[in-house]
Amino acid sequence: MTKNKFVGRVAGFVGFTGNGNTSGGNGISLVNNSTEVWSGDGDSTVKVIDLKQKKIIDTISTGGKKRANETDFDPADQILLIGNDGTEGVEPSFVTLISTKPGHKILAKIPIERARQIDAPRYNPKNGLFYVSLPVIDNTNNKGGIAVIDPREAKVLRIIEVMDCAPQGLALGPDDHVILGCNAGSSGSKIPPLTAVFDLKTETVIASTPKMGGSDMAGYVEKLGLYVVGGREAPGGSSIGLIDAKTNEWIQNIPAPPNAHSVVISHSNGHILVPSGKTGGFCGGCILVFGEK
Repeated sequence: MTKNKFVGRVAGFVGFTGNGNTSGGNGISLVNNSTEVWSGDGDSTVKVIDLKQKKIIDTISTGGKKRANETDFDPADQILLIGNDGTEGVEPSFVTLISTKPGHKILAKIPIERARQIDAPRYNPKNGLFYVSLPVIDNTNNKGGIAVIDPREAKVLRIIEVMDCAPQGLALGPDDHVILGCNAGSSGSKIPPLTAVFDLKTETVIASTPKMGGSDMAGYVEKLGLYVVGGREAPGGSSIGLIDAKTNEWIQNIPAPPNAHSVVISHSNGHILVPSGKTGGFCGGCILVFGEK
């Protein structure tokens, strides 16, 4: 993406059902040399989209009761990981590993019994592992975690506990650091606002700020040296938080549309894209683009 121009849309998703747990499309990943997009949908399926044809060419069921949510892709082993939230008393939260090779075989369904919810997965090419954010574990509201998953062994290696954050967004930055979009500070979290930087080597939080919270998705803009966090319930109102990825210090919050929880980074030009709904006074339904002047 270099010109920020609309080129088409793909139909065939569940859409908004009135309940986020069953709505979709959801997370997306570019796979197979960027010829396809794989996206979670509200009916617990993964939709495979051919970008040249701009249409769905396969639908893969993960077998869950709720939406198939966020995704990430291991290009070395050609494996997509997608998460499903659990239903108390019915099924645990789980992740599904799917081969993106022809046939689209489901390789494993891995339950994560301690997690109430599965959020952002990120593949780390340095060690070939997935890191998956878990907003709440052990049914303790101020205790979240990061699941470390080996896609080749199809197993959870460990769960790293992260306190007072409720991690949702997760993005890899420089020096084996990770930005966590913490749900802390949202209306239902009962935890003060927080955004945290996590070190994968020491497996600890190394920096945090109370000036951004109530967040969901997060990203790293390499061209600008910035972490970006979508703060739909941030202190002072819905905004996009900027954090210096070198010093790990908070820079500023930029006012954004209501419910600004989604942030997408264009690595080709360093732009930050944020969807805006039809209401809220920004643009009546569009994608806002943030970048350097």
